[in-house]
Amino acid sequence: MAETISMPKLGFDMAEGLLVRWVKQVGENINKGDVLAEIETDKATVEVESSASGVVLQLIVDQGTMVPVNAPIAIIGSAGEVISGQSSVNSKKVADEKPATRSTPIVDSVQQISVALDVDSVKASPLAKKIARDQKVDLSHIQGTGPGGRIVRKDIEAALSSSKLSPVVSQSVAFLGPPISSIENKTIQTTKLRQAIGRRLVESKSTIPHFYVTHEFKMDALMDMRKQVNAYLPEHEKVSVNDFILKGVALSLRQFPNLNATLKGGEVIQFGHVNIGVAVTVPGGLMTVVVKDTDQKTLRQISGEVKSMATRAREGKVKPDDIDGSTFSTSNLGMYDVEEFIAIINPPEAGILAISSAREVPVVESGQLKIGWKMKATISVDHRVSDGAEAAQFMQALAGYLENPVRMLL
Repeated sequence: MAETISMPKLGFDMAEGLLVRWVKQVGENINKGDVLAEIETDKATVEVESSASGVVLQLIVDQGTMVPVNAPIAIIGSAGEVISGQSSVNSKKVADEKPATRSTPIVDSVQQISVALDVDSVKASPLAKKIARDQKVDLSHIQGTGPGGRIVRKDIEAALSSSKLSPVVSQSVAFLGPPISSIENKTIQTTKLRQAIGRRLVESKSTIPHFYVTHEFKMDALMDMRKQVNAYLPEHEKVSVNDFILKGVALSLRQFPNLNATLKGGEVIQFGHVNIGVAVTVPGGLMTVVVKDTDQKTLRQISGEVKSMATRAREGKVKPDDIDGSTFSTSNLGMYDVEEFIAIINPPEAGILAISSAREVPVVESGQLKIGWKMKATISVDHRVSDGAEAAQFMQALAGYLENPVRMLL
């Protein structure tokens, strides 16, 4: 029996996605889990996997079409199977991300909605534009291979690798050269990702009463154990300090399920799974990848998953499961020599942990001055769900794992 594949919802605030490319065509065989299409959201370019095995019977929307969440995009079934009651709409393709006034939606029997947007002088995906800005690439010198000649990420990568680009030359001044009397203002168009981050964080700070608790952790035992563990692992499998922290956070949340929760109306829903979100820096902003059931996984599993998902996120190839389902988030700026910071809660979660740098500092123990490893972390909590005492107790429980890391290996 034929199965309809729909536009997935990737995050609670996603309303629509741009179908960038069909990976499979009508008549081709496909297995469950194979990549069917690539879609572009506010956050990333995502590979959509087929939820069924069989033959691609129909592609309901065209490449370059903006499609609402849960709207059907394709039909998978058996070879020769006849589809009844389905029809395709002649949709208008999206040539660029810069929206103009949207045309009146056309809704057919499969409730497909097509959106027409104005066309800029240069047609390129948000990710392609971001890479172009970072690499100082003049898009007018690139021939797009996407729908309608749209420039996509692979076009820029191909041009960079073949050194055929005409770079945008930025103004610069020699060290001992004459001073510049004035510099003109520069206007930079924000990316869809940056706009999405802005919307979410404004909503979070406007609607969630945050409070913060900071704890300083002794990290000597953890740093020593990490060194010992990594001595037995190949280079590509070595674990990070953050891997230990993720494991410790997950185990601590098992003791404080009220922080692994969300508020819905007048009820607090405590999640049965502990899925830790990890903020990853990507072109144009941040993305949260999710380690499912973090409390049940080994350090090596956590490390491997974070590395793989972070790589896909930075390459714009995340899978829907990579960024969906977090129950508590973390943000680590330890690699930037940060002493302390706070993070904004990622709705609809109830808390987030801001992790600073582990540093060698002077410490006093039993009246003696010595050098030791210390690290500060600050938890941000929704005051509608919890209070300071519970957050402080959580941080003490986390200290029990980070300061005695052998407990995480048992």
